[in-house]
Amino acid sequence: MVVSRVYMDWNATAPLGEPARLAMIDALTVPGNASSVHAEGRAARAGIDKARRQVAALVAAEPANVIFTSGATEAANHVLTPDFRMGRSPLLVSHLYVSAIEHPAVREGGRFTPEQVSELAVTRQGILDLQVLEAALAAHDRAEGLPLVALMLVNNETGILQPVAEAARLVHRYGGLMIVDAVQAVGRIPVDIAELDADFMIVSSHKIGGPKGVGALISRGAALMPAALIRGGGQEKGHRSGTENFHGIIGFGAAADAALEDSGANRLRLEGMRDALEAGMTAVAPDVIIHGRDVERVGNTCFFTLPGLKSETGQIAFDIEGVALSAGSACSSGKVGQSHVLTAMGLDADLGALRMSIGPTTTSADIDAALAAFKRISGRRRSAGEAA
Repeated sequence: MVVSRVYMDWNATAPLGEPARLAMIDALTVPGNASSVHAEGRAARAGIDKARRQVAALVAAEPANVIFTSGATEAANHVLTPDFRMGRSPLLVSHLYVSAIEHPAVREGGRFTPEQVSELAVTRQGILDLQVLEAALAAHDRAEGLPLVALMLVNNETGILQPVAEAARLVHRYGGLMIVDAVQAVGRIPVDIAELDADFMIVSSHKIGGPKGVGALISRGAALMPAALIRGGGQEKGHRSGTENFHGIIGFGAAADAALEDSGANRLRLEGMRDALEAGMTAVAPDVIIHGRDVERVGNTCFFTLPGLKSETGQIAFDIEGVALSAGSACSSGKVGQSHVLTAMGLDADLGALRMSIGPTTTSADIDAALAAFKRISGRRRSAGEAA
């Protein structure tokens, strides 16, 4: 029997959207290198410039401040560095502060040494503790260099919104720089780099229906920039060398356009489906734990624990039932481990958790199918417990 599939892992990667697919097919007919001065090269450059405008609009930034990269991980490694310049003058950053719930691409610290990175605690609700942040900034030795703080706008596992604007105000009060991981936020909530007071933002193509392998580092201004991570031919105004991933960038731009056109009504529709999913889960298994249920979250994410069900076991069980979900961050090939996010929230490190995340093409029928699978898996869990 063939099991029909339900895709509920949009936070890991969104299915390629039709606007991006069509734009990339058209781009295949453009032969030129964007660094060439002939007509074919100028056509490629025009396509990249258009995509730069489209991606900049995602966060209300200036197009000139968008640097295309191979993805969010490269963007993080680019900007997480002690080596910045303000115009032509060097600007030393001596320490990186990251929240304990950051994506591994940020928690690894980029080009900082381990001794130069400190983790900041979050509350039991999974929100950065601003008092902890301020204490760290107050204790920072400015004589050694400036503090750099990295904070995600939306957590990739729980979907919980973080107090980025408030954190940025503190960071700037103490003379530091603010990096915002907006990967899980763009396309799901309105994002404005100036309103959030961020110095830099990291975004990714494949989270919004664009192709994999493309991302961007977006700065608030042109004067302050990190040292280049990839040097060579001087593409991206010298900030990121290497021939641009033309077709990927074109697809990224089209996906950004589509994400901006996505209405608030559709976001409310997703939130309603997510709430229906969680209500159904609670009716089937009253002991289910919905992480972040009592705080502000994006409307597409449900991170839950079914007591007695390990993450790996649950992921396989749902896959067999035809439901694609994850156990959190999809950052390691085939790896299912303990959630560092739950640990940071003060929860049992052995507590298993699974994430269902939905998107624009998710239907009510998908929610019903996921609930049916949940009911079967929960029933087997109870049966196994009774047998024991």
